[in-house]
Amino acid sequence: MRISVRLLMMLWSVSLAFAALADQTHQHVAGDPEQLGSVQFATSCAPEAEVQLSRATAMLHSFWYEEAGEQFRQAAEANKECAIAWWGVAMSQWQPLWEPRGPNPEAFQQGLAAIQKATELNGGSAAERDFIDALHSFYANSDSVDHRDRVRAYETAMENLFANHPQNTEARVFYALSLLGSATSMPPDKSYRRQRKAGQLLMPVFDSQPDHPGAAHYIIHAYDYPSLAEGALEAARRYAEIAPDSPHAQHMPSHIFTRLGLWDDSISSNRNVVRVARKYDIVGEELHAMDYLVFAHLQKGEDDEALQVMGEMPKARADGPLYFAGVHAHAAIPARYAVERGQWREAAELPEPKDFPGGRYVWADAAIYFARALGAARSGEVAQARRDLSKLASFHQTLLQHKEDYWATQVEIQRLAAEAWLSLAELRRDRALAAMRSAAALEDTTDKHPVTPGHIVPAHDLLGQMLLELERPDEALEAFDRVLRAEPNRFGAIYGGARAAERIGRTDLAHQRYAQLVELAPNSEREAVQQARAYLAGHQARSDGK
Repeated sequence: MRISVRLLMMLWSVSLAFAALADQTHQHVAGDPEQLGSVQFATSCAPEAEVQLSRATAMLHSFWYEEAGEQFRQAAEANKECAIAWWGVAMSQWQPLWEPRGPNPEAFQQGLAAIQKATELNGGSAAERDFIDALHSFYANSDSVDHRDRVRAYETAMENLFANHPQNTEARVFYALSLLGSATSMPPDKSYRRQRKAGQLLMPVFDSQPDHPGAAHYIIHAYDYPSLAEGALEAARRYAEIAPDSPHAQHMPSHIFTRLGLWDDSISSNRNVVRVARKYDIVGEELHAMDYLVFAHLQKGEDDEALQVMGEMPKARADGPLYFAGVHAHAAIPARYAVERGQWREAAELPEPKDFPGGRYVWADAAIYFARALGAARSGEVAQARRDLSKLASFHQTLLQHKEDYWATQVEIQRLAAEAWLSLAELRRDRALAAMRSAAALEDTTDKHPVTPGHIVPAHDLLGQMLLELERPDEALEAFDRVLRAEPNRFGAIYGGARAAERIGRTDLAHQRYAQLVELAPNSEREAVQQARAYLAGHQARSDGK
C-alpha cells in the first residue's frame, strides 16, 4: 500500500520535535565488544590490564568512545601505576574526525584531568610516555592556544612518536588518525596531502593485520574523496567483516560505495546497519544509515522504497543519544526526497523545523529552508522564497559567529543557489545565472562532509538545469558532466546530460546516457525513466527502419 506523503511529512515533523530534546553529543557506538577486531597494544602494565587495554583500544578504533573510556578507566583504577590507561580515558573524550572545534567543555575537562593523571604517574615504557606526552600537547594550554594549533601540535608529536617507535603498530595507526584529525580541522586542502599520507601509513597494517579495526576504518576515512575512493574499496568490504555487530563498521563501507556510485552495495550495507542498530537500540546510527539508504534508493529512482524508509524514521528520545548525524538525517531525508524527484511544490510545503537547543544545529535546519526556498522559487511562490532565503542568510551569519566555517560555506552555497532560481522566476536571467555560477564555484572549493551521503542537490546540477531552461545545452552538458566526475551514477546528472546531448544533436551520447539511466533505475516509475525508454525505443525503430 502506498504511504501518504503528507502523512509522512506530519510524522517527520513530530519526530523532529522529539529530536530537539535529544543529547547533543556525537558518538559512534559499536555492538558486541568481542567482535571489534584484533588489537595488540603492548604495555608495561599488568597482564590482565593489558588485555583490557587492547580491548578498549579496539573499541576506540571503532569510535565506541563511551564504552572505551569506561574500560580504560576500570583498567586505571585496578592498576594504580598504569599511566597509559589514563591516556586512554583522555583519548575517549576527543573525537578528532567529528569535532572540528574540539570536545564540548565537559568532555574536554574530563580528558584534561585524565591526561594530567597520566603525566603525573610518569611511568611505563618510553613509547607509553611518548603517547601520553603527545596527547598532553593537545589538552595543554587551551586557554591561550587555539584548537587548530593544538591539533597541529598533537600531529607533530605523533609524527615524532612514530619516528621513535617505527615498529609500534598503534603508534603508526594513531599517527595516521592524527593526520586525519588535522585535515578535518584545517582549511580544505584539495591535494589531500594528509589523507594520502595517512593511507600510506595504514596500508601495511591492513595487509599484515587484516583484522585490525583501526587500519580498515581509517583507510576509509582517508580515501573518502572522489579521486581517492577506489583505493579504499577493499578496506571498506573488509571492515564490515571485522566487526559484524558494530553498526558503524557496517555503515562505513557505504561511504566508499556512495563515492563510487555503487548503490546496491550501499543499500545492502545500510540495511544491515538499521538491523544491527535496532538490535542494540542505537537510534543515532539508525538515522545516519537511513540518510544514506534513502539517498541510494533515490539515485536508483526507487521512490517508494525511499518513502518507506522515511516513514520508519525513529523518534529521538530524551533519554538516549542522538548523534549530529541523526539530526542531519531528520532534516536532509525529507528535503532530498522532494528535491531529488523535482517535486517543487512539495518541497515548498515542507514543515518548518524547530531550532535545536541553542541553535547548535542550524546547518541541519538549513537543508529544509533550502528545499523550501528552491521549491517556492520554482513554483512561482516568490514571497515565500524570499522569506526562506532570509532564514538561510540568518543561519549563515550564525554559523560564522560560531566559527563553523565549513557549515557556513555550505549554507551560503544553498542561499546562492536558491537566490539564483528566485532571480530566474523574476525573469532576471543574467543575475540568476551569475548567482548559480557563484554557487557552483563555491561548492568546488569544499568537500562533502562524512555526515551526509551527498548534497541535497549539487550546485552544478542546478546550474545544468538552469542552462537547459536558458537554451544553452552545450554548457548544460558540461555542468552535468562535472557532477558525474565527482559523484558517479547520480540520477539527476545522468538524466540532465541525456537531455542536453539530445538537444545539441549528439545522438550517440544521448543514447548512451538514456541507456545508462534505464540500467541504473530498471524498476523506476519516474517520468525521466519513461522518457529514456521512449527515446531508446524510438532510436531502435529508426535503426530498424534503416
